[in-house]
Amino acid sequence: MSLETVETSRGTWNAPSAAERRAILRRSHTIAVVGASADPAKASNFVLSYLRSGSADFELWPVTPKGGEVLGLTAYTTVSELPGTPDVVCAFRPPAALPGVAEDAVAVGAKVFWAQLGLHSDEAVAVAHGAGLDTVTNRCLKIEHARFAGGLHLAGFDTGVISSKRTRG
Repeated sequence: MSLETVETSRGTWNAPSAAERRAILRRSHTIAVVGASADPAKASNFVLSYLRSGSADFELWPVTPKGGEVLGLTAYTTVSELPGTPDVVCAFRPPAALPGVAEDAVAVGAKVFWAQLGLHSDEAVAVAHGAGLDTVTNRCLKIEHARFAGGLHLAGFDTGVISSKRTRG
């Protein structure tokens, strides 16, 4: 398992830089969250809550085999059922399931395949990057958005500091 480079049919995939990830988020408007959960203890629920909070301006489409509703949003059972083409397909699925999610992202014409923090699959990268999708793995969409929006320290945590001046004491 490589987290930095993967050989694909389109050449070598390199993990996108911070500037590239920021550009991806800035040009994205719709996000399908595959593996969405109504359980507040699940990471996908936390990320969806953040993205719905007004801190971000995305149209969100939860995808879960259960369907129904997640956080007041209509949940779809598959990516192919979405009401439109998502800019980003964000996966909260085990690494073994990521190639299938990447295939679904390619099939619906998504622009970006994003595997959440702690998730990577060389095969999924080969599928997504090989089809021309921007591909991000092992990064939390919420953390990345908050970091670029000024809500987080570069290390990924809330410093509580709202001034550029250093406090003495």
